[in-house]
Amino acid sequence: MNYWLVKSEPSVYSWDQFEKEKKTFWNGVRNYTARNNLREMKKEDEVLYYHSNEGKEIVGIAKIVKESYQDPTTENINWVVVDLKPLKKLNTPVTLVQIKNEPKLANMELVKNSRLSVQKVTPAEWKLIMKMSGEK
Repeated sequence: MNYWLVKSEPSVYSWDQFEKEKKTFWNGVRNYTARNNLREMKKEDEVLYYHSNEGKEIVGIAKIVKESYQDPTTENINWVVVDLKPLKKLNTPVTLVQIKNEPKLANMELVKNSRLSVQKVTPAEWKLIMKMSGEK
């Protein structure tokens, strides 16, 4: 299994809205690195859900339920989406400040390339984020 992080502004698509809908396709990605990450995602991979701009914190865990396919919001075949479903709201959100203050997370893409909307997360980073959030 691989781990990922996706970002959304809560005013655009919040965790609460995601939970209410129970499933979504992750669209609107127009960065080639982020798009390539979407293409690499496999069914059952787990995803950290990050609220960007407002809150700046990891708030939940999602799962990939359908691998990449043509983004239905554009006719351009270069862009893809994946289907996600929410698994769990974190007991305690993990803020960007906490992440930046943790030396073991200094190389996390969220710290090094904060503008990228779909990011890889290493197993060690995942485990530490889970610990910081009070998850098992």
